[in-house]
Amino acid sequence: MKKTSILLFFLISFSVVAQTNSEIAKSAVKIEMLFPEGKTKALILSYDDGTIYDRKLVELMNKYQLIGTFHLNSNKLGTDIYFDYLNKAEIKELYKGHEVSAHSANHPNLPDISKIDLVYEIVEDRRELERLMGYAIRGMAYPFGNTNDAVVETINVLGIEYARTVGDTYNFEIPKDFLRWHPTIHQFAKAYWEPNQPEKDKKEMEAFYKVITDFLATKELAVLDIWGHSWEMGLDQNKWDETEKFFKLVANNPIIHYTKQIDLVDYIKAFRNLKFSVDKNIVTNTSSFDIYIKINEKKIIVLAGETMMLNL
Repeated sequence: MKKTSILLFFLISFSVVAQTNSEIAKSAVKIEMLFPEGKTKALILSYDDGTIYDRKLVELMNKYQLIGTFHLNSNKLGTDIYFDYLNKAEIKELYKGHEVSAHSANHPNLPDISKIDLVYEIVEDRRELERLMGYAIRGMAYPFGNTNDAVVETINVLGIEYARTVGDTYNFEIPKDFLRWHPTIHQFAKAYWEPNQPEKDKKEMEAFYKVITDFLATKELAVLDIWGHSWEMGLDQNKWDETEKFFKLVANNPIIHYTKQIDLVDYIKAFRNLKFSVDKNIVTNTSSFDIYIKINEKKIIVLAGETMMLNL
């Protein structure tokens, strides 16, 4: 009888330990985000200022079915201050299918201005762009790429949900702080930044295309965020030819999710807001669109507004 009791004790103890270890194992399961349709790469093309050369840039994007995010200075539209800017009346049709985002009303260096002027620059830019486009403007690019903690704190309460700098990372990581969004690389890297430097330009172009090649080859979840200005191409047909070459390279790829920047922000936020049970067997998606995840190399779609069992 004593031996039977001891055996029963060990069997129960083993069962409890096994169950506990199983729960620990489940809680340690890695849940990874995938982009819409289960894709592993996302591409953002982000251009600033809104000059007349955006007409040609958008035409090229549309030709290759690419999506752009365009950061505009509303008070400069319709003027020829420094550059020739687009007319207000044309931007709604021109940027159809793309995203229009803020860039401040007048393009000052935001860390250098007073808080009241900062509020004006962002609110007035949003207000006018919203009037012209007919939708809420929720993102921006910092003029000159410059920001500081005070600027970030202010724009955060002014309805801005992401803000891009010009601090190239040369990597494909998803930003942890959307209000300090550092892009991957400037279009053509630093080629053409200095006149009459052909050898330097060649090396920078090689660096740019290496980043593209690495992006296409990586097996990790990757965001390629390329920024620039259409006026950099201007009237130089060679630079436009190079732009088209680059667009061809990244277009029509079945593993790339082509996206507006704000749409990617919304998607990432929705993934981060998925509600999991303690054992990770139950998940609720409170967002309005489907979220794709990967668990143990298995791709799963968590449907919008649904609660589902994962059966790990």
